[in-house]
Amino acid sequence: MHLLVPMDDSEPARAALKYALTTFPDATITVLHVVDPSMAMYGGDTAYNVERALEIEEERAEALFERAREFASEHDVTITTETIGGPAARGIVEFADEHDVDGIVIGSHGRSGVSRVLLGSVAERVVRRATAPVTVVR
Repeated sequence: MHLLVPMDDSEPARAALKYALTTFPDATITVLHVVDPSMAMYGGDTAYNVERALEIEEERAEALFERAREFASEHDVTITTETIGGPAARGIVEFADEHDVDGIVIGSHGRSGVSRVLLGSVAERVVRRATAPVTVVR
C-alpha cells in the first residue's frame, strides 16, 4: 500500500502523518510538500521577490521533511519525501494519480487566516477531486 501524506507546518498535517504511521505501519509513505508560488509571496518582506520566496519555501520544506523523518523513525517507519510546485490541491491530486497512490491522508486544514479564505480548504478540494480514497485527520 502506498500512502500520500501532504505536509505543511501545521498541527493537522502532523496529526495526519502520525495517523498514517500508526494506522498503516507497513505502508510505503510519501510525504509531499507543495510550494505554491502565489502563497509564497504572502511571506512578508519577500512579497515582491518570488524567486527568493520560493527558495525560502524550499528551505522550510527541507526542515519540515527532517522533522517528518525523525518522527517516522520514532515509529520505525521510513518515509520518502517530495516537493512540487503549484496550487496545493491540484498538486496533491495530480501527484497521487501519477504515482499510483492507494490513499491520501491529509490534515483537516493547514493554512489559516487570509490564505485560507482566499484558497478555501485544500483538504476539501482534495476530497472532491482525488480518485484515491482520502482520509481527513483533525
